[in-house]
Amino acid sequence: MAEIIRMPKMSDTMEEGVIAQWLKKVGDEVKPGDILAEVETDKATMELESYDEGVLLHIGVDEKDAVPVNGVIAILGEKGEDIDDLLKEIKSGGDGSSAKDEAPKEKESAEKEEESDSKAENKSEKIDTSDINATLITMPKMSDTMQEGTIAGWLKKEGDEVKSGDVLAEVETDKATMELESYEDGTLLYIGVKEGESVEVNGVIAIIGEKGADYEKLLEAHKQESTSAKDTASEKTEDEPKETSSEKKESPQQEVEQKSASSKSSNGRIKASPLAKKMARDKGIDISLVNGSGDGGRIIKKDIENFDPSKVSAADKSSGAIGGSPAVGQESFSETKVSQMRKVIAKRLAESKFTAPHFYLTMEINMDKAIEARKSMNEVAPVKISFNDMVIKAVAASLKQHPKVNSAWMGDKIRYNDHVHIGMAVAVDEGLLVPVIRFADSKSLSQISQEAKSLAGKAKNKELQPKDWEGNTFTVSNLGMFGIEEFTAIINPPDACILAIGGIKQAPVVKDGEIKIGNLMKVTLSCDHRVVDGAIGSAFLQTVKQLLEDPVRILI
Repeated sequence: MAEIIRMPKMSDTMEEGVIAQWLKKVGDEVKPGDILAEVETDKATMELESYDEGVLLHIGVDEKDAVPVNGVIAILGEKGEDIDDLLKEIKSGGDGSSAKDEAPKEKESAEKEEESDSKAENKSEKIDTSDINATLITMPKMSDTMQEGTIAGWLKKEGDEVKSGDVLAEVETDKATMELESYEDGTLLYIGVKEGESVEVNGVIAIIGEKGADYEKLLEAHKQESTSAKDTASEKTEDEPKETSSEKKESPQQEVEQKSASSKSSNGRIKASPLAKKMARDKGIDISLVNGSGDGGRIIKKDIENFDPSKVSAADKSSGAIGGSPAVGQESFSETKVSQMRKVIAKRLAESKFTAPHFYLTMEINMDKAIEARKSMNEVAPVKISFNDMVIKAVAASLKQHPKVNSAWMGDKIRYNDHVHIGMAVAVDEGLLVPVIRFADSKSLSQISQEAKSLAGKAKNKELQPKDWEGNTFTVSNLGMFGIEEFTAIINPPDACILAIGGIKQAPVVKDGEIKIGNLMKVTLSCDHRVVDGAIGSAFLQTVKQLLEDPVRILI
């Protein structure tokens, strides 16, 4: 029987996914574990695995097209199987379930009556689980925004002995893959969520207990408790028409044409497995020069292992750039689909810009003494200290003196933070990430420098964990290294302010009645006027200026 493949929810914030590329085509044999396609979410490009075996009968989404979570993207089944009825129902807005249901409606209604009777009986009798020596393992809330998690891989299987502290599985959130530890000793009696599937926070994922314990009774009791709370709401919505949901479930039905077997897709994206990409990066190999031997020209592990750079001619390296350049005077352009990360950035910053009334304060800082101090400190410091590290330390010290700047708008109240967590804007290929240096006011310049370098590296390699990007109370954005003299930044919610740092340039300054050459740096503070007023922001900037113009004060 044909199986519908739907867009999975790969993170707690994911609302839709973009098919980056199909690795299988209509008519291909598919086995469990085969990669069907690569899907772009708001944070990463992930592989979509098949959990069924059969032939790929239908592809419903073109490459670079977006589809909502649970939208139909493909159909698997037996070779030659008739799926016309299934396609018609999906096209008309249905979910494809009735086309597969061969039971008569009378039988269905009878089953519903029996089901409602059994529910009533279950309500009246509460299942006693006091004699069962087993514990339900539920999905923990691994971050303040997490609503569900996806099981990336099980590290234990049913029947394995488990001790407290053992890692049971790897769980994917919208930002990172984290380990799920056991806090119980016993035997893994039951696994309730397959690899690749999502489960909401507090949903049952496994059971650990005494070997031979009646875990099914435990599951039945848990189901009874959760069902009884939802019965009232479900009865009200059971008979309502599904017109609204039908309208939302539209999905394109145009089949994808067979792609060429080269390692590049038509949009220039390299088709390669994650392992091959990592090996190429570690060996310093330009992966665009490697010919793929996998499905559809996909680059796999052995292609990297067998790659010989000496066999690649200079003509091969330059042919793409020469052939792709437009003729002189010819108008041309290219368009690309918006990535999921870029969509989230656009949404959050647009909300900030159009919701929070921004105002801007710019100040010029003489960095002569800061330059001398940095040179002297780097002669003895264990790590190289940058001007950005000095700014972060000065900002952290200033926030302790001006706590009203270290605040956030919470709707009906204002939160004043006693701790100082500085968010540091880092540019990555897909957009912008803001890792956080925690308790920056209590750290030395060397500690801040070391942590800033580590976090920036993790951000660029997509290795940040939730604790690395959550909880900022103030943000610093520095474009000085790009030669930018000054700019204004958009406030990073939920902060009340963000400081934009420009580059240091030589300019004439008046000192002791004489014109001399000085090293000046401009900084601009963006403030949320609902929280911070002009006088408060100005006093804060004045303190930052004093600390940077006499850096010895930062160390006190």
